[in-house]
Amino acid sequence: MSEMITADLVDLDLSAESKEAAARALAERMVAKGRVTDLAGFLADVAAREAQMPTGLDGGIGIPHCRSEHVTEPTLAFGRSPAGIDFGAADGPADLIFLIAAPAGADDAHLTILSSLARQLMNAEFTDALRAVADAETAAALVRGDVTPAEAAERAAAAEGAGQDTAAAPAAASAGAAAGSTAPEHPEAEATRARPFRIVAVTSCPTGIAHTYMAAESLEKAGREAGVEVTVETQGSAGFTRLDPAVIAAADGVVLAHDVPVREKDRFAGKPTVDVGVKAGINRPAELISEVRAKAERGERTAPAGAAATPVDRAGDATEGYGTKLRKWLMSGVSYMVPFVAAGGLLIALGFAIGGWTVNKAPSVMDHFVWTQSDSWGALLFQIGGMAFNFLIPVLAGYIAYGMADRPGLVPGFVGGAISLSINAGFLGGLAAGLIAGGVVLAVQRVRIPAVMRGIMPVVVIPLVSSAVVGFLMFVVIGKPIAAAQKGMTDWLSGLTGTNAVLLGALLGLMMCFDLGGPVNKVAYAFATAGIAVAAPSDSAMKIMAAVMAAGMVPPLAMALATTMRGRLFTPAERENGKAAWVLGASFITEGAIPFAAADPLRVIPSAMAGGAVTGALSMMFGATLRAPHGGIFVVPLIGNPFLYLLAIAAGVCVSTALVVVLKGMRGPAQGTPAAGSAEGAAAGEKGSEQPVAA
Repeated sequence: MSEMITADLVDLDLSAESKEAAARALAERMVAKGRVTDLAGFLADVAAREAQMPTGLDGGIGIPHCRSEHVTEPTLAFGRSPAGIDFGAADGPADLIFLIAAPAGADDAHLTILSSLARQLMNAEFTDALRAVADAETAAALVRGDVTPAEAAERAAAAEGAGQDTAAAPAAASAGAAAGSTAPEHPEAEATRARPFRIVAVTSCPTGIAHTYMAAESLEKAGREAGVEVTVETQGSAGFTRLDPAVIAAADGVVLAHDVPVREKDRFAGKPTVDVGVKAGINRPAELISEVRAKAERGERTAPAGAAATPVDRAGDATEGYGTKLRKWLMSGVSYMVPFVAAGGLLIALGFAIGGWTVNKAPSVMDHFVWTQSDSWGALLFQIGGMAFNFLIPVLAGYIAYGMADRPGLVPGFVGGAISLSINAGFLGGLAAGLIAGGVVLAVQRVRIPAVMRGIMPVVVIPLVSSAVVGFLMFVVIGKPIAAAQKGMTDWLSGLTGTNAVLLGALLGLMMCFDLGGPVNKVAYAFATAGIAVAAPSDSAMKIMAAVMAAGMVPPLAMALATTMRGRLFTPAERENGKAAWVLGASFITEGAIPFAAADPLRVIPSAMAGGAVTGALSMMFGATLRAPHGGIFVVPLIGNPFLYLLAIAAGVCVSTALVVVLKGMRGPAQGTPAAGSAEGAAAGEKGSEQPVAA
């Protein structure tokens, strides 16, 4: 590290009061040395990295870092803050600040050197010496490794005039520690060392420079203290050296401390596993080691085979009820299905708009396509959208199983979903196939298997067995009953008229506005999109889709209108949110009303639900239809009876607005807003457009 840090890059009296100011002060030293070419651009890259995850570490350390195209060569600057600077660590401000700048194409050797610093920061003698060092030259030499912590302490003591006796104490203590390392161990410790518990670990962070290696060092150190053999694979910016398969096979447990996907995660399938963020590996390694040992003792076997966290990964504690878990599994499938619905539905709707209502009878564009005819372009869009729709049920089933069992659930889930599509079991069949697939995979993973077979489990055994079981159940056992239930539900929806249709619209409107984008909202939306996710949806299914989208637009539009009409009832922040709510509501983003509901749920949510119910009922009554599953006002040309549809939305918005204004008016002006009639209120009223306050 001879050229990476010099005395000019050290500030032993860093007076910055914030992490941004500290980064700027240290970066300016890099600019002065010609290591950074663009200060503003480099600081923007530092801030972007900081936004991903705070870089403060327990023990008073802040280690902001980034890779940037504005860095000419790997550089390290060090600052010592007497007052401390908050870098987001749990134990308080940091007094030792390291700013690491790596070029966008830094070579492996330099990144390896940077990783060695990260490991040194886990050494208490090193950090103590940095706090005691008296001059920048010694600090730089200590960081480079040119002097040892004991030598740095000796220099500091000499500078203070403490004499050789005081300066020798750290060296003696260091020598004693070294001597102690060779002392005979306690018999119990020797027995533990003879048959150690073995752990393999993977550490990784978004940048792969600091936290990756600090977590590795922390885990290895905690393992030595606990008599556990820990072998770590660091997946950093310098690449990674894969753990020996024999070491993985012999391991009794796995610790994954990462904030980016673990590469080749399948290797650890079937072992007791603790999966946490990288900072947990730094801050509480002993707890992680104890946790994985406890899992091994209980015989818990997991198969962490996904490249990224599933929607229910790290989603809570083991005390969650089955209902909560079931909701998360279903939402996993729906969340992955919705983009296919949106893309396919909008393409089909555009196909009808361009090619006319007979476009669904057009021949394949592979056989007939005329570049100058709109009918051909309409048919092209319609047929592409139809292909996207063919994935809906398999994706739904596959990702429900993924939410339950991670990546091993994908194959049987997709197979079950495809079978559901082929036997006309539809949406209900996809739900059943996904749940069955996930359950089968979880059951297979609990079977104890010889170590020699663990490597082929995720790629051969689990897909083979689970697909066969799911296929058998879907084709032979439950497929026909589910298909019959799906047909019955479809026929019932198609037969809805008059009062029944209006009541259904009101119910869907209530659901859409109950939790403003939450699980209940998603259930209603999934119900609607499932109805149009076929090549030729019924008129009733398109009416349901129209009612759902209309009701979902009401809450944000109503809050926007209310903040405009009666601004004094809302806080300044809510009035600002109201401006954005106009666009969000018009775009069918129900979540635009969440800030208002979070601040005042007892007034906002009932008001939103009332307006949503009115809009849903009127939309069904007017017979408005919608082939596209999303888009808000931007797909109005594709809506059947568009004027009556907009009237239904307007009516619901007026109802919600009136209710929320009345309910909030009973409470009085919002905190921080001048009351009507006061001198401040009168002054605010005179300003007109400067303050959105109504008399």
